Amino acid sequence: MIKVIASDLDGTLFGSDSKMAPETLAAVKRACTAGIRFIVTTGRNFRGAMKDLENVSVTCDYILCSGAEVRNSRQEIVSQVPMSMELCQEVYDVLKKYPVSVIFGTDTYDYQIGAYEEIERQTQARLNSYFSKMGVSERQREQMLGERMDTTKIVSDFRELRDADVSVYKILLFSDDRVMLGRIDGELAEHKNLAVSSSFPTNLEITDVRAQKGPVLKAYIESLGYRIEEVMVFGDSRNDESMLAMDFGATIAMGNADAELKNKAKYVTRSNVELGVAYAIEELLKRS
Repeated sequence: MIKVIASDLDGTLFGSDSKMAPETLAAVKRACTAGIRFIVTTGRNFRGAMKDLENVSVTCDYILCSGAEVRNSRQEIVSQVPMSMELCQEVYDVLKKYPVSVIFGTDTYDYQIGAYEEIERQTQARLNSYFSKMGVSERQREQMLGERMDTTKIVSDFRELRDADVSVYKILLFSDDRVMLGRIDGELAEHKNLAVSSSFPTNLEITDVRAQKGPVLKAYIESLGYRIEEVMVFGDSRNDESMLAMDFGATIAMGNADAELKNKAKYVTRSNVELGVAYAIEELLKRS
């Protein structure tokens, strides 16, 4: 019997507008009313997740930054797996050889090395590339740019980042040059202390190897007294692979996931814009 549902946000629980559809919210609430525990598993930090969940009246737990932070249903931090500064330095030494936008993500702010104007230009270009395909208006993108810059701390060099004494949960890269990202991926994948994944084809996400959604979810649910076979998970991208490839009770890839990820999951549901999470939850409740 499924007693826990864990779901990614972007491309999974959320539609193309980064919001939870009313039908999906209703299905999640019905699952909670039936006694099923709901857990958000996302690459976002807590602030980023709550930005689009603040008006969603569902009690849930949170696995954040791809597993680097866990919060309980009272939003209290349960565990953290930051990257050491030594590990960040090793990654940065590799990345500075490439013309790529690098973001050091923490639980609150994103840190970037460089000049404000250049970082603002890179951020705007990234938003235009990503959101133009979703029909997001120029005005909305300008608003998003302001929000992103408000949550970005700019430092002059890596030494200043180290001196800031922050906990880096993940390092994010963005580039339209997929061949270059592939080379970086291959180079970093050889490091035994790193996990490299992505949320979409033009980014890479680097964490401590212990900060991966699947193993972190397993450890957390077992600490609460649940068994792995009692868990249903949903995901759509490479940073969900560690969940979908594990032997949870039901591992479900979204219809919008790529073929490789679908092959790793036990089941495939409809796409996020077709309310695939809601559909699968309703099917589960019918059989309960």
